[in-house]
Amino acid sequence: MNPSPSTTANVSEAEPFPAGPAVRRPTRQVRIEWGGKSVAVGGDAPVMVQSMTNTDTADAIATAIQVKELALAGSEVVRITVNTAEAAREVPAIREQLDRMGVEAPLVGDFHYNGHKLLTQYPECAQALSKYRINPGNMGAGKKRDDNFAQMIEVACRHGKPVRIGVNWGSLDQDLLARMMDENGRRARPWDAQSVMRDALVVSAIDNARRAEELGLPGDRIILSCKVSNAQDLIAVYRDISRRCDYPLHLGLTEAGMGSKGIVASTAAMGILLQEGIGDTIRVSLTPEPNGDRAREVVVAQEILQSLGLRAFAPVVVACPGCGRTSSTVFQELAADIQSYLRAQMPVWRLKYPGAENLHVAVMGCVVNGPGESKFADIGISLPGTGEQPVAPVFIDGQRSVTLKGEHIAREFQALVEAYVENRYSKR
Repeated sequence: MNPSPSTTANVSEAEPFPAGPAVRRPTRQVRIEWGGKSVAVGGDAPVMVQSMTNTDTADAIATAIQVKELALAGSEVVRITVNTAEAAREVPAIREQLDRMGVEAPLVGDFHYNGHKLLTQYPECAQALSKYRINPGNMGAGKKRDDNFAQMIEVACRHGKPVRIGVNWGSLDQDLLARMMDENGRRARPWDAQSVMRDALVVSAIDNARRAEELGLPGDRIILSCKVSNAQDLIAVYRDISRRCDYPLHLGLTEAGMGSKGIVASTAAMGILLQEGIGDTIRVSLTPEPNGDRAREVVVAQEILQSLGLRAFAPVVVACPGCGRTSSTVFQELAADIQSYLRAQMPVWRLKYPGAENLHVAVMGCVVNGPGESKFADIGISLPGTGEQPVAPVFIDGQRSVTLKGEHIAREFQALVEAYVENRYSKR
């Protein structure tokens, strides 16, 4: 049934539905620094991407190499495990190796159980790190926990280092949780256990942040996180903590998983929060495949932010999924090659061609959407589908520029992309 004229008029006169993320929640700004490098988190800074090594930190060479790989992939700070005396002793050597290689990415030390001892016993480690990650749930119980926490905060104050106070679902302060469960039992309408646990995560993070400030750590050196492994719990926890404090927040599912499961879960949870303006730095905690590329988690984090329009890291390649019209694999191979090529060029292009990360490329497989998508892209190609003429029109800035044909379409199109980037983004 057709809509009535009045309904149609009301729709046409309505304000357009807004697109884009919500305004970022206001926070303090924390700076993570090393040498001349300063990475801002929170405030008016863009959402920062970070990652973590999985090497044995006591192996300084292997760890420095992986930090470099993560930094080249786009990780703006890199976290390393500091769990033993051997690891703590090697942190200055790792930093020295990175400095020699020209890698300025600040290092974050990840501490559990014995961080108070390692930071005190190895002051060179404490100085070489740019930030400490502290888990209050893994610092003992009662007065011992309080003393250990205070010792780590004192070291952070002495060296002028920021701290991430990161509480975790799997290592939550059990004394706090038991007390909150008892309080919940006295409610007229008690919450379910899961809700109490989420509340305990938020309370633990904020209470420990306030205690750190009482111990002398400035409020603009504190970042908070509440890590869980379930997407819905992560969304609920961060919506809650974002209303209760103005510390910058680190987002990430812990134990997200492998492959597509980890990517989808992390994207679903963090995408919703980022769209709501919640989150100041993110990590995608992927379990790598055996001998897999650790830097994949950096690429996924960047793609989450770029898909939401929050940041641009590398040119976007639009490609159709393929169907019965596109039995040829030429467009699939070309799209993959172009995407890999563009990302590989970005470490150089970022310096040589500022703005190239905003490039929009289309590689389409047939005439249905090919010309249209190619016209909307900065540069696009519409390859011939099944039964179409063996020619590939190329569109530049919306105008048909040239038609490619023959066996070297892929190579010729890549050359056109290179020329476009140089002409458009070269420093004048």
